[in-house]
Amino acid sequence: MKKLFTLIVLVAATYFAVPANAQLKFGIKGGLNITDMSLSNDVFETSNRTGFFIGPTIKFTLPIVGLGIDASALYDQREGEVNVEADDNTLVSTRLKQKSINIPINLRYDIGLGSLAAVYLAAGPQFGFNVGDKNQSLYKDVAEWRLNTSNFSVNVGAGVMLLGHLQVGANYNIVCGKTGEITVLDGAESVLRGRSNTWQISAAYYF
Repeated sequence: MKKLFTLIVLVAATYFAVPANAQLKFGIKGGLNITDMSLSNDVFETSNRTGFFIGPTIKFTLPIVGLGIDASALYDQREGEVNVEADDNTLVSTRLKQKSINIPINLRYDIGLGSLAAVYLAAGPQFGFNVGDKNQSLYKDVAEWRLNTSNFSVNVGAGVMLLGHLQVGANYNIVCGKTGEITVLDGAESVLRGRSNTWQISAAYYF
């Protein structure tokens, strides 16, 4: 909670420090997650799943140079699918859900294509705080998925701005470190580190 409060203070301080000639806009952002989940070894098989995110966003740019920053507070839901070997040697699929509040803060560069459109490039850190179930049991308690309370990741993306209000973009979210751990309850309690990088397709409307 202290980390979240600190981030809010930093965003507010940035807002009040914006130069007078900057363009500041508020809006709402949402989109689709495609999660690429991986584990530290091949005991379990994993596959991609979809999810979504939505929340308020702000953006400001310096019109002459095209540099700016955007920041959002997003409710984010992601899923990963893990295949566990059942007693009859068949694979049983289990969905792992991650629900979090994510705060991406991106440095961006906008290249104007006239009054109707602009192309932008963006990159920056993202701070995530888990608000869902931290412990999730896999098939017949064979293993347990334990999510981190918080995580840090990096975003890299690009997109277009249309008519000064509608933004459409694509982004790749790279987790720094692990997302969580799978503990295999086989008497030896082996632990597998899990990561969930995510492709994101987003749309935002700025008022």
